[in-house]
Amino acid sequence: MIIGERKPLEEVFNRTDSFKKICVLGCETCVAVCLAGGDKEAQETAEAIKMHREQTNNPVEIKASSIQRQCEYEFIDEVMEELKEYDVILSLACGVGVQTMATKVPEMFILPGLNTSFLGYPLEQGVWMENCKACGDCVLDRTYGICPVTRCSKSMMNGPCGGSSEGICEVSKDTECGWALIYDRLKALGKLEYMDEIIPPKNWSTSFHGGPRKIVREDVKIVRGE
Repeated sequence: MIIGERKPLEEVFNRTDSFKKICVLGCETCVAVCLAGGDKEAQETAEAIKMHREQTNNPVEIKASSIQRQCEYEFIDEVMEELKEYDVILSLACGVGVQTMATKVPEMFILPGLNTSFLGYPLEQGVWMENCKACGDCVLDRTYGICPVTRCSKSMMNGPCGGSSEGICEVSKDTECGWALIYDRLKALGKLEYMDEIIPPKNWSTSFHGGPRKIVREDVKIVRGE
């Protein structure tokens, strides 16, 4: 899922101080799961802004709300008329949601309330780990569920390198060696011979280079009438 963190409140205050009617809009999918941008966080952010404005004698009309996903027009449509009542939308969605909102409602100010961090998963309550860079050429079938692009500090397709010692990367004692993790996975599966397979150079042309990527599925597109 997409992992994000709330922006510092001082930054939020500075960016919203000139607006008189604010809607803090949460997103109830990825950023809600990582406890950064759901309805609860929207309520907390709105209350913080309200208190700040009271203390600075700068009146504000503010509301907290949320929708299922800010990255899909159909959910934005449900609250479109309500949103138009405000001077600015402080979006607690990821960067994709913020940009989708800005495209859908171009006449409005859409400000980000989060910093989008990475794609990852929860290790435990309150701890999230990056494990995918969305490179567009997945090799997890060759590395058995552990991504070398993300988990290896050098993104090596064949490893480990000479800097690994006792399962720890030379970058930091807190960084596990991605290829040691792959080795341990194969050992547990009784498939260590797979380490002998040489993975060919990766197709980096599918990763970010020179502009935004797009996927087109002709088989699921809706053909609209002329």
